Amino acid sequence: MRRMATEETSGLEVRGLQKRYGNLVAVQDLSFFVRPGETVGLLGPNGAGKTTTLLCIAGMVRPSGGEIRWNGQLLGLERGRSVTLIAETPEVYAMLTVWEHLVFVARACRLREGWQRRAQELLERLGLSEQRDTLGEALSKGMRQKTLIAASVLAGTPALLLDEPMIGLDPRGQRELRGMLEELRREGIAVLISTHLLESAEAICDRVVILKQGRLVAEGAVDDLRQRRGSEKSLEDAFLEITQ
Repeated sequence: MRRMATEETSGLEVRGLQKRYGNLVAVQDLSFFVRPGETVGLLGPNGAGKTTTLLCIAGMVRPSGGEIRWNGQLLGLERGRSVTLIAETPEVYAMLTVWEHLVFVARACRLREGWQRRAQELLERLGLSEQRDTLGEALSKGMRQKTLIAASVLAGTPALLLDEPMIGLDPRGQRELRGMLEELRREGIAVLISTHLLESAEAICDRVVILKQGRLVAEGAVDDLRQRRGSEKSLEDAFLEITQ
């Protein structure tokens, strides 16, 4: 049985989320949670409402109804202190270099002295050291995405949202991102990932939330979902059956 989020639940809570665009219902009565130190996959076919859900959580789209909470408190104007979103289409500051993006984050978040070492480590791990002094406008999509990943990890917000994070990354970047997500989990960060790459979801996520036409149709640990459909089933098999 699916556990409903309650006020006592720590972490990120989505309660009865709704979003309508005129007569189009993009998200309908959606509720789920992401605990600190947990990675949850947000899955669904095209048009299922995944990106809309992330945008609502991040405060970039106004919900038509429902609540979004962190540790029981409604997220408001200062939700940026609790939640960071890396969108599928990465947007960076055109006239800031890669390093200046990290400086901006460090100052905005008032990071402690010594953040530079952590920042340099992130650039090295993501293969960005040679682009350290490159302006944002000159970066490829993959490099822009890596820059935002480095900035978001450096900021250390307690909840991280990623929309299709593996798309646009080279194999090295994908491997390093998986390693970083594992580290964030150990550090107690709540991570919510929207993806079409089911193999990545199966490898990374503790649980998955599956949407269809804006509604939740399944939720649970990957192994549990597979067992419900038959022990020989892969996550892809289970996903296709659930969303038919």
